[in-house]
Amino acid sequence: MHIASNVALISINATLFFQLISFLIFLFIINRLMFRPLRNVMGERDNYINKILQEIRDTKNEFENLTNQLQQQESAVKDEASKLQKEIEDTGKEKAAEILNSARQEIKTLKDKAQKAVDTQISEARKDIIKESEFLAVSIIEKVLDRRLVP
Repeated sequence: MHIASNVALISINATLFFQLISFLIFLFIINRLMFRPLRNVMGERDNYINKILQEIRDTKNEFENLTNQLQQQESAVKDEASKLQKEIEDTGKEKAAEILNSARQEIKTLKDKAQKAVDTQISEARKDIIKESEFLAVSIIEKVLDRRLVP
């Protein structure tokens, strides 16, 4: 029995050349079958992720633009509403003034009519009072003199 005293892990001989060629063929095959498709998938994944990130940025920018547009439209609508409210208030004040003036005119007209009616009634009452006072005066004189007066 012969014990080899060879302690080296790799010995340089003819098998080393065949092992090297088979290792290179293995690397070529594994590169073709595994690493290249894996790198392609990783590249596609990176492109997909970059595309999604770009879409996210674009969507975020679009969202900010829409938000700004909505805020501008909201402020424009608020301004328009405030103008309309002021116009309505002004119109209301004008109509209130017109109603107040027409009410004052109507009150003045009614007051004048009432004053004329009162004046007419007073003048008629004075005529009646004058007639009655003449009748009373004649009646008192007749009683005091105890005789009848002929007019």
